[in-house]
Amino acid sequence: MILALAGGVGGAKLADGLARILPPDALAIAVNTGDDSEHFGLLVSPDVDTVMYTLAGIANPVTAWGLADESWEFMAAVERLGGPDWFRLGDRDLATKAERTRRLHAGDTLTAITRDLAHALGVRHALFPMTDDPVRTVLETDEGTLAFHDYFVRRRCAPRVRGLSYAGVEQATPSPALSRALASPALEAIILCPSNPYLSIAPILALPGVRAAMKRRGVPIVAVSPIVAGAAIKGPLARMMADFDISVSPRGIAALYDGLIDGIVIDRLDADRNVPDVEVHATNIVMADAVAREQVAREVVDFARRLL
Repeated sequence: MILALAGGVGGAKLADGLARILPPDALAIAVNTGDDSEHFGLLVSPDVDTVMYTLAGIANPVTAWGLADESWEFMAAVERLGGPDWFRLGDRDLATKAERTRRLHAGDTLTAITRDLAHALGVRHALFPMTDDPVRTVLETDEGTLAFHDYFVRRRCAPRVRGLSYAGVEQATPSPALSRALASPALEAIILCPSNPYLSIAPILALPGVRAAMKRRGVPIVAVSPIVAGAAIKGPLARMMADFDISVSPRGIAALYDGLIDGIVIDRLDADRNVPDVEVHATNIVMADAVAREQVAREVVDFARRLL
């Protein structure tokens, strides 16, 4: 069994590739919830939904988030009424948020809700949140302290980031599904998807006991670089690394996972393949279509198995 830690578009694409090559009982996907927030009174779980919609084959092919063939009547009405229209939620996407929130108010856990929503959409592989407890990514910027979506959506990642924290993570516990995956005798490798290490992977690793449990298992831990030729494939990662004076390169990504990973998969365009203390595999990591997703997934799994 492979355990993948994922979030965002890059994580969703590799999770989809892994699901294409591995049977349901051979893949478990733990998803970041640090960017969860409430909007219009509904719990929005962007990373969970992006991964879920991608696995279900219904994600918007242009944006890679949200739903394909979405309608926007709700947001148009909000705009006419003078409401907050900066965070755009499509009509059918709102149904996901509404059902999630209804179930939470009824006492169900985020793990159970995610399992049922994914099943209803035809997702066959195990997909679960990193925790059932509230954890919120907070950014210290040159414009002050910002909640994740104030930074990422409202301000379009414009402020320079000075620091990050994950409010509530010290009191949170890993979801039961994540704990079971980490303890499973069948676990053969852990893959850190090409998600933003600060925003999508670090909140998972910050959960009490998770990093130690990963190391204790003694299975290969492989990261897939979200950096190609000095630039982020998507999102603000390159600028964040520069803000923190971290090399915008596979070497910099490996440094962010210092002491945790055994190997890293990088793009062929990155000429400097000398990443200290970890094994390196170079390939084309840009997943432009389903064929590329599957190819990258095969190479990542094969590479991890070679490290056994």
